[in-house]
Amino acid sequence: MSVGSERLAEQRALSAARPGGHREEVRLRLLGGFELTVGGRSWDLPPAAARLVAFLALQSRPLMRSHVAGALWGDRSENRAGACLRSAIWRVNGGRATPVIQAGRTRIALNGVSVDAHEAAGAAHTQLMGGSPVSPQVLSGELLRGWYDDWVIVERERLRQLCLEGMEQMAQSLLRAELWHRAIEAAMFVVATEPLREAAHRVIIEAQVGAGNRGEALRQFTVCRELLVRELGLEPGPALQAAAARAREA
Repeated sequence: MSVGSERLAEQRALSAARPGGHREEVRLRLLGGFELTVGGRSWDLPPAAARLVAFLALQSRPLMRSHVAGALWGDRSENRAGACLRSAIWRVNGGRATPVIQAGRTRIALNGVSVDAHEAAGAAHTQLMGGSPVSPQVLSGELLRGWYDDWVIVERERLRQLCLEGMEQMAQSLLRAELWHRAIEAAMFVVATEPLREAAHRVIIEAQVGAGNRGEALRQFTVCRELLVRELGLEPGPALQAAAARAREA
């Protein structure tokens, strides 16, 4: 496809995005892998176009076209990188009535796309602020599993830490509410992702005691202690030791 035809397709897609047309729901899954659905149907993309969509999805604001082209095609000349960006935009939008990517002369952004990673981050912030509990699955899932671009790795770790903090806070809130089994479930999700988080082990121990399962509580303490000694050469901290002592005395 020529540069001119790509630009024409881009302009048509922008025109179609104006108010008054029918809008299909567009959802983007980044947790566990990449999947774009338009109107409930999977929209297959070549790798370069998928990388563009994912890159834009992980930004909080529209980006300069030159920045996007340099970030994704920095190993090519400026003109060639710009051409690659235009081609990727055309492949994503595909002449749809409403474009997935809103591309202006200088800036570019996703256009009304629901992104599961954004929903996970929002749910995590809500938990940190003491909001109502959510399903642990909402705060689970590895961002773009199998992708190794530098910008993915940074965002993957940021989201992982945020969701762990949110899940741990939710587990503690459920523990205070004496919702023992839900507290255990949430804390188990944390431990499965990060086995060395003592606070999550403590929630499990205290919730098991609350549920009347002293043996399970002490078994969890043993599991955590062995992990800490083997991996870090450390004994459990005072809070975890105290939780185990309460389990023995219950």
